[in-house]
Amino acid sequence: MSMIAPGSTIGILGGGQLGRMLASAANQLGFDVHIFCPEDDAPASRAARQTWIADYSDDAALRAFAKSCDVVTLEFENIPASTAKAIADCGVALHPGPKALAISQDRAEEKAFLNSIDIPTAPYEIISAAADIPGALERVGGTGVLKTRRDGYDGKGQSWVRSSGDADIAWDAIGAAPAVLEAAIPFECEISVIVARSSVGETLSWAPPRNAHVDGILSRSIVPSGLDKNVETRAREQAMKLVEALDYVGVLALEFFVLSDRSLLANEFAPRVHNSGHWTPEACQTGQFEQHIRAISGWPLGDTRRLFDAEMRNLIGDQGLVDPTSLKPDETLTLYGKRDARPGRKMGHITRRIAPRKD
Repeated sequence: MSMIAPGSTIGILGGGQLGRMLASAANQLGFDVHIFCPEDDAPASRAARQTWIADYSDDAALRAFAKSCDVVTLEFENIPASTAKAIADCGVALHPGPKALAISQDRAEEKAFLNSIDIPTAPYEIISAAADIPGALERVGGTGVLKTRRDGYDGKGQSWVRSSGDADIAWDAIGAAPAVLEAAIPFECEISVIVARSSVGETLSWAPPRNAHVDGILSRSIVPSGLDKNVETRAREQAMKLVEALDYVGVLALEFFVLSDRSLLANEFAPRVHNSGHWTPEACQTGQFEQHIRAISGWPLGDTRRLFDAEMRNLIGDQGLVDPTSLKPDETLTLYGKRDARPGRKMGHITRRIAPRKD
């Protein structure tokens, strides 16, 4: 793709906090931003020049939106395939493209694809009914996590299965939807690699953060991870292999379980900027949001070197009602512009710069 100049228009499918932060990065680089989302008064729309409020199945609205943009991207991966096709039919570039979206939207397809390119995952079985669970549970080792194939996030659409007697309860808990049963992995920690690939195949990644979750929701990301460099290097190499195999343009996150022997098992990937990369704007030469805008615009990628050790802490529910006077000098607050603080809802985050990088 050719490089688009400042003053051009970047379209974003989705109106949440990731779209809002992408819009801010695009504005900083001199681009205008148009948002397409079904919600009125969405956080991203208030950081954009124009918003189309319509359903993702509204082809007429999608065509008008696409024709107003020089390039289109997205802030969440569950965009219908028909939406991606409508954008493509207008002759406007969409990054990431349909291949990455289709694979990431189905956990079974995602795991099969990762394994096919020699990025190992935990053992898993495809589940179509509660009756499939007991036999599958035995094959994955006796304990597993039942996850919907589509639409689950932040711990939703998941249920532990510790015996065959849990089959019906677990199946009902995920809404009796097509699923995968993943083997329970006794991992030591989780890390993620945030990686960017440009339109000409240039690939860069950031230092992998160590991630901690509470109730299935990311709570903190810390860099450095505390792991040996060879572990981090292997994780970064696998993430780069993934974006090459997808012919991907933009920023992507690949999550890993780190086992006691320091082997890696991929958990899942997200074809977008990612919560575990929210520390990068304050701690790195180039943050993930700016990098994504650079990549989809045909610009050279920015330097990803880490300047500071850092910790990112999510503000969830009432934690988002933070008193700005309580912030310390080494902390940066980012609030997402959401009107209502609800339990389990991400309202913002705080990045703390711990110390200048020493390694």
